Amino acid sequence: MEQTLLQALNAERQARRAVIRLTALDGTDDRLVREGETIDGPLAPIVEAAFRRGTSRMEEVEGGSYFLNVHVPPPRIVVIGAVHISQALAPMAALAGYDLTIIDPRTAFATQERFAGTQLFADWPEDVLKDMPLDRYTALVAVTHDPKIDDDPIKAALEAGCFYVGALGSRKTHGKRLERLGEAGVSEDAASRIKAPIGLDIGAASPGEIAVAILAEIIESLRRRPLVAPSGSAGG
Repeated sequence: MEQTLLQALNAERQARRAVIRLTALDGTDDRLVREGETIDGPLAPIVEAAFRRGTSRMEEVEGGSYFLNVHVPPPRIVVIGAVHISQALAPMAALAGYDLTIIDPRTAFATQERFAGTQLFADWPEDVLKDMPLDRYTALVAVTHDPKIDDDPIKAALEAGCFYVGALGSRKTHGKRLERLGEAGVSEDAASRIKAPIGLDIGAASPGEIAVAILAEIIESLRRRPLVAPSGSAGG
């Protein structure tokens, strides 16, 4: 690989941006394609599918052979709320290959005894997220039911273009949430990206079942995400 190409690839990976090294095996093409970049011709749907799949593979296109070396940042889940749903979600997310972090300033809930082996911060989300900023490959799950804790990280997730933003609560609760976010400067278009009620509609009732529904919705959102950053978000 040419040094300039390697340096560009490393820069994208360090910045947690998705990129594909597209190489024609006959030596006629060797370049980087960034997620959201426009590509013309028959390679376009193949490149888009590769970004969403997140795995490298060989492809045959109109008689030519191409290797797509895919570099997508590891997806992560940030959960606001150390509640029973979070206790069920943490081990399932690990099995599915997602890094998961729980943030909750309520020290009675955010304890290592309740979340052994899980990255846990017993602090306010806005303070934690200063050192761990959200990005497009992060899912934000807000489950405290407390606007003082949930609203700021939800707003931050929309601004960062997170691929998933979900919030627990009834339709009435979410309606009040939308009013508060609107007063805080969040546009209706941005707020429409919040998944509420949270999780796929599978009739979930217990904390464990709700966690299953949330994780399934996160996976669906990652694999079917728009490749262009939402308007109004970072990069949009």
